[in-house]
Amino acid sequence: MLMALPFFADCRRALLGGQTSCAEIAQLALDVIQAKNPSLNAFTYVDDASVHRSAEAIDKALAQGSELPLAGLVLGIKNVLSTLDWPVTCASRILRGYRPPFEATSVKRLRAAGALLIGRTNCDEFAMGSTTESSAEGPTLNPCNRAYVPGGSSGGSAAAVAAGMCHAALGTDTGGSVRQPAAFCGILGLKPTYGLVSRYGLIAYASSFDCIGPLARDAEVALLILSQMAGKDPSDATCVNHAVDYKNGLEEGDVSGLRVGLPREYYGQGLNSEVRQLIERTAEDLESMGAKLVPMSMPHTAYGVAAYYILAAAEASSNLSRYDGVKYGLRLTDKDASLDSMYTRTRSRGFGFEVKRRIMLGTYALSAGYYDAYYGKGQRVRSLIRQDFDEAWEHVDVLLTPVTPSSGARIGEWGQDPLQMYLSDVYTVTANLAGVPGLSVPVGKTSEELPVGVQLLGPPFSEQKLLGIGKTIMESIRKVH
Repeated sequence: MLMALPFFADCRRALLGGQTSCAEIAQLALDVIQAKNPSLNAFTYVDDASVHRSAEAIDKALAQGSELPLAGLVLGIKNVLSTLDWPVTCASRILRGYRPPFEATSVKRLRAAGALLIGRTNCDEFAMGSTTESSAEGPTLNPCNRAYVPGGSSGGSAAAVAAGMCHAALGTDTGGSVRQPAAFCGILGLKPTYGLVSRYGLIAYASSFDCIGPLARDAEVALLILSQMAGKDPSDATCVNHAVDYKNGLEEGDVSGLRVGLPREYYGQGLNSEVRQLIERTAEDLESMGAKLVPMSMPHTAYGVAAYYILAAAEASSNLSRYDGVKYGLRLTDKDASLDSMYTRTRSRGFGFEVKRRIMLGTYALSAGYYDAYYGKGQRVRSLIRQDFDEAWEHVDVLLTPVTPSSGARIGEWGQDPLQMYLSDVYTVTANLAGVPGLSVPVGKTSEELPVGVQLLGPPFSEQKLLGIGKTIMESIRKVH
């Protein structure tokens, strides 16, 4: 039985050398999914016929001389990104059966570059969560240890890549939802600069935070995917005109003279000792290769979680008001029910508990008499956190921090204590508040064999540099440890 899909570089080499075809690569991926997905629940929708049609079209285009830089790449798509040929439900009962009449710009660009879309990956409902347990499709399990969560909200994407069911997958990062599951599953996860990748076709959770990013097993694949997605899109007013150059690839080992900031607020109380040891070992490895470690302070970090959960919930309250049972999705009513009764029944039964909690929190924060005390103050804190980052770049090139305080949670553990789940975002939400890019890089495992990731944060549009450093870290670990 095939245990995992071969790496993209191997598939690509065989494809261009005529030793295989996209149709054969597609079948390999479908075989691995059939073998592994029933026990992991990483994919919630796979249409074999659609996959085969797409693979045959890619093979035909290659035979006609088309240059498709992503031909041979098998890609999972998070269940919040619109595609023309698949339903998208955001892992929620309220959108069950919905088929969008348009396609996300990011998906369209990757498809045009030859990527083979293999299926929809599971996620927390409307991307609200850190465990992928709030999905109406059931929880996803961590392939590294099935007693543990894969993280969230892009847990299905992370689990699918880590289990070798696809080469890479798209996730979304609103407060850490690409980086955290990547860390828990032992792979790379990139949150781009806000505005670098178009959000058109992404079903919104919090519009000023949401970022689409790749999860992959190696840095080159993540850069290649980003380079195809990035760039101006007239359908998204927040998308900037900034291209990403992947043709020169990533250079390993180029960290001499790199100023690496170690903000003390990210290394305080609550950080697991084994996680701390692995992060500190990574810092020492970089120093041994010529990087300069710079202790520093980001004084407003402590307010990040509170500000994020006020602001993101407020935006969620507004964005999710459209799901009322009138236009599309679930409708629960009877012939004698009032409009208000239909709204109440549809939303009460259509949304899960975590989504309803955040809608209510956000609605309260936006209500008359509380707006300035909560939402207004949250926006002021956001400005201060952004200012911390702006000042940091005057002294350092990148920041090196943990991704999460621990190496994960057992299935069901955080459901009993949502505050603990929210606090697990303490090291990731600040990047979303400031709009800067962040990368989760696997750096080892705990004594229980649970993966641990290190986070690299950089100035706006420094994704290529972060991925190059990430590649260097991974190569160093392979050689030395």
